[in-house]
Amino acid sequence: MKLFTLLFFCVCGLVTADEDERLPNKCEVCKFLTVELQDALEKTGRSKEVLEVGEVLDTGKRRRKIKYNTSETRLTEALDNICERILQYNVHAERPGSLRYAKGASQTMTTLKNLVHKGVKVDLGLPYELWDEPSVEVSDMKKQCETMLEQHEEVVEEWYFHHQDQRLEQFLCQKHVLKTSEQECMKEMWKGDIGSKGGANKAESDGTEEEGAHEEEEEGKMHDAGEL
Repeated sequence: MKLFTLLFFCVCGLVTADEDERLPNKCEVCKFLTVELQDALEKTGRSKEVLEVGEVLDTGKRRRKIKYNTSETRLTEALDNICERILQYNVHAERPGSLRYAKGASQTMTTLKNLVHKGVKVDLGLPYELWDEPSVEVSDMKKQCETMLEQHEEVVEEWYFHHQDQRLEQFLCQKHVLKTSEQECMKEMWKGDIGSKGGANKAESDGTEEEGAHEEEEEGKMHDAGEL
């Protein structure tokens, strides 16, 4: 019983200490904006749809046909409410840096909910039904995302039409939005929760963690939406 009580207070302390007053920085906002936009575009990138644009003129000229996957329409649809997708993220206080933002319930919140289901009274200062609502951090990231996109929409268009050979986070964040001193979060890559299957413990046990990180850095790969 003492051990159970100790666990309860440790978890509650982790929530209140780590999740308070930790608003996302510019690097984190840009990182997850590009993660979501890249994901939205990849879902429509293989479409073979053809669009007809322009007006039918009296001269008999036909409307111009363009491929959907290279069209402005595809980009516009991907950008539509892209920052709303940030609200699907939760704060994972047990993770460092930008890795604290990810989709799905955090280990901390999962533990707290399990305690509630076992009949333990847990007081986080808000009703249980609001526990899954977007946190202050996530809501702030969504607002910053909207501002950043408004300020750099022309850069996104430039990348889409002329520079898709580069990763979006490299072209937008590293080349246009962030100073060199602000790019630290771009180096942070997801390797799984410590102790989870395929996570950090596994990487350390077979000695491949450093090698795997080096390979991903060479490829320029950061977060992918499917990993979050």
